[in-house]
Amino acid sequence: MKQMKKTNHYHALQEKLQNKTGKIGVIGLGYVGLPLAMEMVKGGFTLYGIDLDQRKVESLLGGKSYIQDVPDTAVADAVRSGQFIPTTDYRLIQELDAISICVPTPLNENQDPDTSYIKSVVSEIKKYLKKGTLIILESTTYPGTTEELIQLPLEEQGFTAGVDFFICFSPERVDPGNRSFNTYNTPKVIGGTTEACRELGVLLYSNVVKTVVPVSSTKVAEMSKLLENTFRSINIAFVNELAMMCDKMGIDVWEVIRAASTKPFGFMPFYPGPGIGGHCIPLDPMYLSWKAKEFRFYSKFIELAQSINDNMPEYVLHCAAQVLNIYAKSIRNSKVLILGMAYKPDIDDLRESPALEIYELFKDSGAKVQFYDPYATSFRDAQGNVVHSVKYDRCAFAGYDCMVLVTNHHSFDYEDLAHLGVPIIDTRNAFADIKSDNIYKLGTGISKNERKVKVYVGA
Repeated sequence: MKQMKKTNHYHALQEKLQNKTGKIGVIGLGYVGLPLAMEMVKGGFTLYGIDLDQRKVESLLGGKSYIQDVPDTAVADAVRSGQFIPTTDYRLIQELDAISICVPTPLNENQDPDTSYIKSVVSEIKKYLKKGTLIILESTTYPGTTEELIQLPLEEQGFTAGVDFFICFSPERVDPGNRSFNTYNTPKVIGGTTEACRELGVLLYSNVVKTVVPVSSTKVAEMSKLLENTFRSINIAFVNELAMMCDKMGIDVWEVIRAASTKPFGFMPFYPGPGIGGHCIPLDPMYLSWKAKEFRFYSKFIELAQSINDNMPEYVLHCAAQVLNIYAKSIRNSKVLILGMAYKPDIDDLRESPALEIYELFKDSGAKVQFYDPYATSFRDAQGNVVHSVKYDRCAFAGYDCMVLVTNHHSFDYEDLAHLGVPIIDTRNAFADIKSDNIYKLGTGISKNERKVKVYVGA
């Protein structure tokens, strides 16, 4: 890390952050940016939230939140106090003392990083940046992004990092719907391109989150986020493969995991499922794998894990076909109900949800497929059509040929569903405590099931 003499710009910004007179900007008011903005306001700063989506800005100005973890009252109080100013106007950058960039970083159709949102923000910052501004990137991306896409373009304009402006990377760790950990109490890793950059970044975030974890560089901070989620992706892939193995062997993988979890050391339980979802686990490993290839390093672990996880929706379809076969039915023309579309329980977030692909797979196989989700109530299918959730109706549900539990929302009446007489493919072990001949759990030997089929009300 570069060590430079502290400049007047450093001391001026330090004073503003210490006495909370500095104006802070958050660019991108989505799942990451809006919760961060609310914590900035709670920390005593005046916060300018910049987002190009006029509908989001109007919603916030009206005191309405579109993020489940941010209550309407928090937004309304922040706007009313004058501490939170939502806007679409990038020109306000020239008034800001610190900027946190929280824009999406998806993968393109070739599974390569799409950094276009970051580049777009940087092009606007270049127009309006004043000396002495702190810039912190939070968007998850590959090691080196902060230096390559933000520091170098600004230095090409004559600025010097650590002298005229300050730059850091602090990976977002948002977990939507988590009732225990939020933006405030989740430790915040941060690295700067110089010592002065890091010190100012630590100073800002120390005012708004409980714990700040400084690291030696932006690359270390960038890599730490990729390690967190690549670790999860690889372990989920392993247990998904184990579930398929147990299916072949007629062994209950869930019981196996419970037994292994009794070991008080050296074991960390992971659980199989219908695929991986959310903005992090499906994407972050591919960022790391892509960057590694620049150094002629090819990660077999990452590529294999991604392949296994990506193919789980197909395996769910295969399991459904086996279950329907037990009842002398085929997928084609069968009425199928998907239980849960969100990528995890008790939220409305559909980003990268495996349920979306499972829906398309059933549809392409000729099934008459619908879904029920009390949180994520609609989505656009592959053709761009809006698909809406059905209402909970136990009489109507009893008429389906099979159900597929993809998201284990706590609000589902599992006891009621289990006794409708409809076969259910349970991909999450959600029906673990319910005895029913109609439940077929992923990873328990569906292919070897020889149950005697009783009277089936859906027939």
